[in-house]
Amino acid sequence: MSTRPPLTLKGSERLKAELQRLKTEERPQIIQAIATAREHGDLKENAEYHAAREQQSFCEGRIKELESTLSMAQIIDVVAVGAMNPGKVVFGATVQLEEVETGDTITYQIVGDIEADIKHNRVAVSSPIARAMIGKEEGDVAVVQAPGGVREYEIVGVSYQ
Repeated sequence: MSTRPPLTLKGSERLKAELQRLKTEERPQIIQAIATAREHGDLKENAEYHAAREQQSFCEGRIKELESTLSMAQIIDVVAVGAMNPGKVVFGATVQLEEVETGDTITYQIVGDIEADIKHNRVAVSSPIARAMIGKEEGDVAVVQAPGGVREYEIVGVSYQ
């Protein structure tokens, strides 16, 4: 089994865009802020300088993390995977679910851990809900061990975008 973390093609594009923005916009702004703060004199008690250095540290750490992730990741074209597995929940699939008990519907895309973002309905492949759905097909019921108890979701639709 591969130890390379999976990443959707769109997810890799989002991460590359973030990396580009950090390198071309954020980094130069931080360098300028440090230079400006240095002009104010004594660095020991210069809050602007320390804040800019902290921001620089965060930015450089994120750049290294993104570069490492992108170099190690196994980039998966979701559309190609979906063509081989029509109607089946696999990595990258966008799944429409209906909670059996309440009838509420929600849509999630199963993505790599680093690109997971619940605000955009992207759940990590390692999450309990994704693990419960993988391998199922439209019409199947996924049983999820949630912190609040067991929940059942019917898989209403599966698409690959």
